[in-house]
Amino acid sequence: MRGAASTPPEAAALSAGALLGLTAGLMMLQPLATDLYLPALPGIASYFGVGVATAQWTLSIFVATFGLWQLAAGPLSDRFGRYPVIVGGAAVYCAASVLAMLAPTIEVLIGARLLQAAGACSCLVGARGIVRDLRAPAEGARLLASASTIMSVAPLAGPILGAYLYVAFGWRATFAVLALFSLLLAAAVMLRLPETNRHRNPRALELAPMLRTYARIARSPAFRAYTLAATATYAGLFAFISGSSFVLIRVLGVSAPAFGASFATMVAGYLVGTIVCRALVAKRGLQYTVCVGAALQAAAGLTMAGLVAAGVHVPATIVAPMFFYGVAHGMIQPPALSGAMAPFPRSAGAATALLGLVMMAVASLVGFWIGASFDGTLAPLSYTICAAALASALVAFTLVRRHGNVDAHG
Repeated sequence: MRGAASTPPEAAALSAGALLGLTAGLMMLQPLATDLYLPALPGIASYFGVGVATAQWTLSIFVATFGLWQLAAGPLSDRFGRYPVIVGGAAVYCAASVLAMLAPTIEVLIGARLLQAAGACSCLVGARGIVRDLRAPAEGARLLASASTIMSVAPLAGPILGAYLYVAFGWRATFAVLALFSLLLAAAVMLRLPETNRHRNPRALELAPMLRTYARIARSPAFRAYTLAATATYAGLFAFISGSSFVLIRVLGVSAPAFGASFATMVAGYLVGTIVCRALVAKRGLQYTVCVGAALQAAAGLTMAGLVAAGVHVPATIVAPMFFYGVAHGMIQPPALSGAMAPFPRSAGAATALLGLVMMAVASLVGFWIGASFDGTLAPLSYTICAAALASALVAFTLVRRHGNVDAHG
């Protein structure tokens, strides 16, 4: 395990509280970019006169770009350091938010979302790299869980705030708020964040070494186990993110503010899960925490699918099981992210990039599926969430239990 001697001297002035706050702030950019505008998504479709599938592109293109850009952002942070990647990402995010706010057509809005995703991705990859630079795997998991607890304020308050912004000022107001938040965050990063990458790789951007690095990472059984665990749990969460506004608002008839509260219920579960995660990781380790979370997630998914199949078509059929799905996600995601990066202290950027690519590629496919399969019922959404939950349990109780011991990589 790393001791004080291994802490980069440039990071000595960065207090634990500042590290936690900056990490949480950088992690917020992604959920804010999705959750804040979700209540307005049906309204955006109506404003531009497009269908559900076209409106979903504003979400799916974000996720697809977020996943692909990690292949560039990771090596960039390994080559030039975490600081320039994060500052540049925050600047791009801010500019893209302004463009989205002013978008005259759905095509421009989709393009702005693409740029916004690249900025958010750069910030998140840099933040995860900083955690791996400064913390051993178990410590990193606890820090990520603590940051996730703070970060959960964004998806907790985002849909509620977004709903009221939409009702009061229209959908463009949500992007104005995103521009302001990213501008303030960029200023905080420039003032407080030191460079933490002491082992910059001058060949990180060369294609052949880059491919060899990705191949080496992909061959790691621990990386594959934790990456698939993170991917499965996020797939179900993204199904809810991409489809819940249409199902709850259009199919079940809830209002935009009520939808915000419903979405916040899931996030409240996630908040509870990150708190439980910190305690379980400290006492029982990464593998045990992931397995317990996956078991709970499977139960939540099966309950939702069973209620829908039984004809119980009310908001609570979706919202109540998603609370427990959120608890489970908060227990699985931080240790899965930390465990996937643990074997690669000098290639943390590349490891988190490859993990993110897999996770976001699957989520993007799920988003396309939710848009294409929407049929005015609860079935496609609930059954997709259930399938993701069962996949999460399968991965946890096979691959993670078999290959998830990463303590030796501290």
